[in-house]
Amino acid sequence: MKHIDFYLDFISPYAHLAFEHLPEALEGLSYSVAYKPVLLGAILKHHGQLGPAEIPAKRSWTYRHVLWLGHANGVRIEMPASHPYNPLPHLRLALSTSGDGSISRLAAETIFRSVWHGGEEAGDATRLAALAAQLKPQRDMNSDENKALLKQNTDEALQLGVFGTPAYVVDGRLFWGFDGLAMLSAYLAGDAWFDGPEWAGADQRPSLLRGSKS
Repeated sequence: MKHIDFYLDFISPYAHLAFEHLPEALEGLSYSVAYKPVLLGAILKHHGQLGPAEIPAKRSWTYRHVLWLGHANGVRIEMPASHPYNPLPHLRLALSTSGDGSISRLAAETIFRSVWHGGEEAGDATRLAALAAQLKPQRDMNSDENKALLKQNTDEALQLGVFGTPAYVVDGRLFWGFDGLAMLSAYLAGDAWFDGPEWAGADQRPSLLRGSKS
């Protein structure tokens, strides 16, 4: 049985799609999953990136794309009333249900669906309080322990080369994105391609970066 570390942030519609589609995408395969909340904003900042929703033209495409992907794959998804929003309360609430940085699939599902079903304000304080009552956390969501667990997960993800969410790490190999589920499935199924030169050597070439002209 292979073990998957699934790095997620509830702010990411692609993470929601991947989370919902994972059982179908990996049907018939033997695996276990640890769901690990991370702070996507910190990961993007570390790599010097902007999120898709921070680039106006890409924001428009991203929202249309994720709604299409939901439609095409039978995954319910509705945009929250405002997006991007601050995901820290959801991340800390999720981690307050666990002691080791991994959360249950039920906890992840409950929060994802609160954000991505119904088209309401994801960060609404009343809705967040209702979520907390439903999840019955082990400790205060704003505790130092939750903050430390979130930093631990995010640092761990960065050390593994994670640059966005959703990301999946198996046997030290990184897979990324909703469309990366097909590749992950092939690896878990034992596709020999992953033992060949394409995987190992894909990035082993120089980069001809051009400097800007003055």
